[in-house]
Amino acid sequence: MISPVLPTYNRAPIAFERGEGSWAIATDGSRYLDLGAGIAVNALGHAHPDLVATLTGQANRIWHVSNLYQIPEQQRLADLLVENTFADTVFFTNSGTEAAELAIKMVRKYWDDLGQPERTEILTFEGAFHGRSTGAIAAAGSEKMTKGFGPLMPGFRQLPFGDLAALTAAIGPQTAAVMIEPIQGEGGIRVLPEGMLREIRALCDENGALLSLDEVQCGMGRTGKLFAHEWDGITPDIMMVAKGIGGGFPLGAVLATEKAAKAMVAGTHGSTYGGNPLACAVGARVMEIVADEDFLAEVRRKAGLFRQKLEGLVAAHPDVFEAVRGTGLMLGLKCKLPPIEMVKAGYDQHLLTVGAADDTLRLLPPLNIADEDIAEAVERLDRAAASIDG
Repeated sequence: MISPVLPTYNRAPIAFERGEGSWAIATDGSRYLDLGAGIAVNALGHAHPDLVATLTGQANRIWHVSNLYQIPEQQRLADLLVENTFADTVFFTNSGTEAAELAIKMVRKYWDDLGQPERTEILTFEGAFHGRSTGAIAAAGSEKMTKGFGPLMPGFRQLPFGDLAALTAAIGPQTAAVMIEPIQGEGGIRVLPEGMLREIRALCDENGALLSLDEVQCGMGRTGKLFAHEWDGITPDIMMVAKGIGGGFPLGAVLATEKAAKAMVAGTHGSTYGGNPLACAVGARVMEIVADEDFLAEVRRKAGLFRQKLEGLVAAHPDVFEAVRGTGLMLGLKCKLPPIEMVKAGYDQHLLTVGAADDTLRLLPPLNIADEDIAEAVERLDRAAASIDG
C-alpha cells in the first residue's frame, strides 16, 4: 500500500523538530551536528536570529500579492544582487530547478530574437545536476535521472566534465550556450581544473555562444567568494542561483546581463509565487550578511581550518578515504566504499552528512560554523570511520 507521502525518497529514520546554529535537534531530544545544512541551503545555520526576525517581521505585514503588482522586497533583493554581481537584471523563482528552466528558455529566446531559431544546442557536462524537471534532466542526460521519462527535450549534448579538448571540438556556430556548474555538487564535489572557466569563457566569446553557470549549490559564499566563478575572474551571461540565497526559505533566481535577457519581455515567463515578499525579505537579509567581505574572509579561514583537519583524517583512515575534494566550505571526502556507509556511521555519531556520486561524502556545513564545531565534526567523522575500519 502506497504511503500518503509519495515514496520517492530514501529517508533516514530521524525527524527533527528544531535547530540551533550548526545543530539539529531530533524529536527525541538528541542533538546532531549538521554538516549537510539541508544540502547547502541553511547558509547561516538553523534559526539564525536575524533571519527569524526578518521572516516574522515580514509575516506580520504581507505574505503574498503575486507579480501583478510591485513588490518592494523583491526590488530590494534584485538591487542587492545587481550591485554585487555581474548581472543587470534578476528573475526570482522558488527553486534551483525553476531557475534552470528559465535559463534554458532565456538561451533559446535569445537566439530566436536574433533571427536564428535553429541555434538551440546547449552543451552540458557528464555528472551534472540541474534539477529534476523534464528540461533539467534532459540537460544533465544521465540514465539515472532520465530512464522512464522520455521523450526528452532535445537540444542538449553532454561532454566529459573538465575536458577542454572535448569542449573545443564540440563548440561551434550551432552552439547556443555552454551550461556548467563550476563545482559539481551531486556529481561528487568535482571542481573544474584551475583556469578552465577562463578558457570556457573565451571559447564562448569566440563562437558567439552564451555562458550559463549553475551556481545553485556552489554560490552564495559557499566557496569563500560570493560566487564560485569569481575565483577565475570571469563573468557569465546567465547564472542560476538558489539554495543558500534564502537561508532555508525557498528561493531561487536567474541573474543575467541585459544582452542575454533582452528578449525576455512581458509575457515570456512568469511565476505565481516567485519573488514573494516573505522569500525576498529573507533573501535580502542573507545577501547583506553573506556578501560582506569580512564574512567571506571568515568562510575562507574556516575552510582552511576544516580542510587541514580533513587531510589528517584521510591520512588516518587510508582504507576508508582516498582524498579531500572541493573549495571553501563545499568539501567532499572521496571514499573507498559507498558513501552511504559513512552517512549511516555518521548517524551513530549524531553527525549529518550527504552522499554524492563518484563515491563522495559531501560536507556542506553552515558558512558561519564555529571553530569548535569544526573540531567536533572531525572527531565524529574519525569515530565513524573507525567503526567502519573495525
